[in-house]
Amino acid sequence: MTQPPVSVIVVSRGRPKALRRTLTGISQLVYAQFEVIVVTDAEGMEAAQFLDFGHQLKLVLFDEANISAARNHGIAAAAGEIVAFIDDDAVPETGWLWHLMAPFDQPEVSAAGGFVRGRNGITFQWRARSVDGAARHSDIALSSDKPVEMSPAQGRAIKTEGTNMAFRRDVIAEMGGFDPAFHFYLDETDLNMRLAEMGAVTTIVPLAEVHHGYLESARRLASRAPRDLSGIGASMAVFLRKHCPEAERAAVWKAFQRDQRQRLVDFMVRGEMMPGDVARLMRGLRQGYGQGLERDITVLPRIPRAADGFRRFEGTSSSSVVVAGRHWRRRAILREAQVLARAGRVASAFVFSRTGLFHRVAYDAEGFWVQTGGLFGRSGRGGKLFRLVGFRKRLQQEKQRVARQRLLLDEGAVAFGKDKT
Repeated sequence: MTQPPVSVIVVSRGRPKALRRTLTGISQLVYAQFEVIVVTDAEGMEAAQFLDFGHQLKLVLFDEANISAARNHGIAAAAGEIVAFIDDDAVPETGWLWHLMAPFDQPEVSAAGGFVRGRNGITFQWRARSVDGAARHSDIALSSDKPVEMSPAQGRAIKTEGTNMAFRRDVIAEMGGFDPAFHFYLDETDLNMRLAEMGAVTTIVPLAEVHHGYLESARRLASRAPRDLSGIGASMAVFLRKHCPEAERAAVWKAFQRDQRQRLVDFMVRGEMMPGDVARLMRGLRQGYGQGLERDITVLPRIPRAADGFRRFEGTSSSSVVVAGRHWRRRAILREAQVLARAGRVASAFVFSRTGLFHRVAYDAEGFWVQTGGLFGRSGRGGKLFRLVGFRKRLQQEKQRVARQRLLLDEGAVAFGKDKT
């Protein structure tokens, strides 16, 4: 595979700790030619600069609550042939760029998107989807984990997720990048629709995986319960003005309000908000929609190429290694993984208990992967609830489950700590 130079763009605001974790994960990517552009506030700038590899980053100061404008600043600083985007509450698998860039060997491909795993590191948040002019999504069933080129049907677009997407820089720059009328929410969907109108080809790459955490922000709690819906309402108004026939907008907006209200009621039933919160948030949604109706929608100017050239990032990791053992050796296993990560290895720790507990996967801020769960419990949520299996066989199965995403190719680099059984 020819590896085109890539500019990885991370936008962050008000989350310096999360940003450091994301950048640590990016530093372990296995890919020959990439640069890292961080568009962030002063707090994020300081956090990034004090990383061991901080001097290798392109840092762009931007402190406005507008992710679309921030992403455009990232594109303006990008000198790669491809621009790839990941959020500051996400971490890529080690082989993310390796897989995500493969489709760009084909000149007709303008965009690519991968799969996104949720908080437990196992369940998928998003896989392959399409979207229409009413912002309604539909799942696309794929028969394998091989990349699939897709041309959209009339009035629909192939969806790429904001935390795991890539575009040819010349294409997206000529389009003017992301529309700043979307301060957040639906901005990448708007871009997908505009690409579809051009007849652009998008490739979905299942093995290009990102783990996404949904961290707390000014808009939502850690539980994902919303604090404010005005921004969503405003973005929905802008999206419908751009992509939905005028005669259909009222019905679409009514259905959208109904869905949002049901979402809030579900949070209330779980005890995560009060009845008064539902009414307040719905008022905010409607007020935001009114604001979105007043926002300017203009022709976006072309984004010029970066003046300072490509700044190749020298990765911090040399090879992958696995450490594994029983739950009673957990602390020793994690210490070993931490030492290996500091030595420049991509470490994956597997800790199994003699239970049927579900498995979880997380990326530790110290720079290594951790999978915990019962020896007899399931990892893939479609698997059996309980199955009898030996430790070594289960370890091999779990390694194989993530091997291609994480590029765990060195079968000899397996350490069991002090657990040889």
